[in-house]
Formats: sequence, structure tokens, C-alpha cells
Amino acid sequence: MTQLLSKHPDRFTLGVWPGYFSKASGAHVWDLDGNKFLDMSIGGIGATVLGYADPDVDQAVRRAIDAGVASSLNCAEEVELADQLCELHPWADQVRFGRGGGETMAMAVRIARAATGRDKVAFCGYHGWHDWYLAANIGTENALGEHLIAGLKPTGVPKGLAGTAFPFRYNRIDELEAIIAAHGSELAAIVMEPIRNEEPAPGFFTSVRALADSTGAVLIVDEISAGLRFNTGGAHMVLFDQRPDMAVFAKALGNGYPVSAVIGRRSVMEAARSTFISSTNWTDRIGPVAALATLEKHQRTEAGKHLVRIGTLVQQGWAELAARHGLDIHVGGIKPMSHFAFDGEHPQEKKAYFIQLMLGQGILASNLMYAMLAHTDEHVATYLAACDKAFSVIAAERDVPSKLKGAPSATGFGRLA
Repeated sequence: MTQLLSKHPDRFTLGVWPGYFSKASGAHVWDLDGNKFLDMSIGGIGATVLGYADPDVDQAVRRAIDAGVASSLNCAEEVELADQLCELHPWADQVRFGRGGGETMAMAVRIARAATGRDKVAFCGYHGWHDWYLAANIGTENALGEHLIAGLKPTGVPKGLAGTAFPFRYNRIDELEAIIAAHGSELAAIVMEPIRNEEPAPGFFTSVRALADSTGAVLIVDEISAGLRFNTGGAHMVLFDQRPDMAVFAKALGNGYPVSAVIGRRSVMEAARSTFISSTNWTDRIGPVAALATLEKHQRTEAGKHLVRIGTLVQQGWAELAARHGLDIHVGGIKPMSHFAFDGEHPQEKKAYFIQLMLGQGILASNLMYAMLAHTDEHVATYLAACDKAFSVIAAERDVPSKLKGAPSATGFGRLA
């Protein structure tokens, strides 16, 4: 397991969780032994918003493959996709494409630095693995610990980047004000997720927008996780009256096919011409074609409403079942990307036991549940019935650690424990 931290089996139950799949379709996956599971877990870590192997998206991609996905010329679909993204976000004028979320966040920060001639960044939330972000942990114990993943080591990040990235917590406008008081004239960007666990406090984004304007910093909204969960576009369009200067999309944009985008105002995006941002595989045809098909189906089916409804059913089910069985849990997250955590003794062992018990019932499940369009009410009913049995067993068991067939899940996702 070398590619994605979020898919490592030790994030679930090492020795029990099936690490590899042979097939995926709709809301089901098959492991290498041919076992079929209803997937009520991380939904391709949020990438497959429509469901696995969506027939409409896959058909569009097959047509693109048949027509050729790379040549000495550019694909016209990237222009069509840029137009579509700007129509969905009328405040945006220009678009640059990538293929992954982390790289495109790095692209956005580079453009912001080029536009302002400044180096420093204030940020809130999780924004990937690149140097600009991990620089916050240089010379500190754990500056990123409040931003999804604790304990990220900045090994390999140039030490000269120390003092260039400063975190503030969601809804803590006072922390951003303190950063600006110390570094405002050197601040290139303010980067934030529109939402993850907490609802935005009244006036929070308006205050962030005002601070960005007063300092001349570029306001970047990271929609990599939240995008396409509430609507066909950015969550910021639902949550806030104000608009950012740039927004970054990935994950759900291509329903599992690699494609990402940074959209922005012309006054900022034009700075991309004055710096070097370029990569061969950003020009393949598959990414834009998959994104166009995903956006079309997402909008036509009003997928955002479905995701919120499915997530609401799941969160309500968790809470009701835990109360029924006397289990101490807390439930959180935005509805389309829900999570719960066991409280009290042995929380990680209880999580591992829950995973083990759910796998035994033919369901791939963790304490995270990312909704997909492919999830039906019947899937939710099946899932919650299995949760009922698992919660009952966990509540009655006095020695949970002794029941584990594998190692309990590793810690690391501090805000999703």
C-alpha cells in the first residue's frame, strides 16, 4: 500500500479489511476472492459521487478512447469543460486543469503568489501533501493536527519554507486576524475548505472575505472534498453569499477518473501566464470527458439532494441505534460525508470490531460513510439493519479487544477519529 493514506488497511482493520478489489459496480465491490460487498464506506474516498463504474460516464470515456485520448493537438473538451465550470460559478472567468487535488491546490497557491508577489499563506483545513502546506509543520510539534490528519512529518520539505504557512481553525476569525496582524502585508493567499465538520458561523465567510480584501490576499476555497456534495458545483455557492477569488475541484469532478480544476477571477488567473505551470498528462482527453459526463448526470439527477438525503438517513440511523443499545457515540460531518466515533473505553478497538462485524454481514463499512447517487433507500435499510446487529454485539461484549481478528485501526485522522 504505497499510494493513498486513506486506503491503507491499517486505517480500518489490518488483517481483516480487504485491501484490493477485483470489480466495482454501482454501490458494490468484489474482493480478490470474489466476495461481494455492499460498500457503505468511503466511496472511492469521495471520488465516485455517482457510484462505481457509472454507465453514463464510462460510456463517454469509451467513446473518447475510441477517438484517441492524446495527440499533438489539444482536446476541445477542455474548452467545453472550462465553459461549463464558469457557467456553474458565474464569478469565475478562467480555468486551469490538472489531474489530482493536491497538485491543483499547489497550482492555485503558485498562481496566488505570482498574482500578489508575496510568499506567505494562511489556511484552514486539509489541503494535501505538497510543500507549501506541510511547511506549516516545520519547526513545530503539530501545527496541522487540527486540520484532519495529525502527525504529518515535513521530512523532505525545504527548511527555508518555515514561517510561510500559518493555520487557523474553522470559525475562529480571531486566529486569522492574529495571522494578518503579524503577516498581513506578506500574505499571498487565504486558503480554506468551505465546510467539513462544522457549519459556518454567521458572518464567518464574510469576515474572511473582508480580511482578504483588506490585505490584498487571494481567497482560495478548496472544494476537493465538499464540491458536488450539495449541488452541481461548489459548496461555497450554497453556504456563502460572498464569492472567493479561486476555487479548486478534484475527487468527484470525474467520478473516479483523474481530473481536477482551479477556477478563478481573471485578475488573479492571468498571473498563471507569468509563472511556469505545465504537465503533459494534464492534456489527456479522458479527464475532461469524464468531468463533462459527471456534471451532466449530476445536474440532471439533482444528485446533491440525493446525497444529503442518504447521509441524513444514515446519521439519524446511527444515533437512534446507538441510543437503543446504550452505546456512547458522537455523529458528525456534512450529511453526504458522514462519520461517527465511539466514545469511552477502547474506541479504536470498537471501531475495528464494528468493521469486522459488518464485513461478516457482507457490508464494507467503517465509521465513515460517503454517500453516492448509486446508494438507494434499500441499501440504507440493509446497512442500518446490519449496524443494529453490530451495535448490539459491541454493547454486550465486555472484552472487545479479545474479539478482534486483526489489528485495530491506526489513529491519524484527528477530526474523523
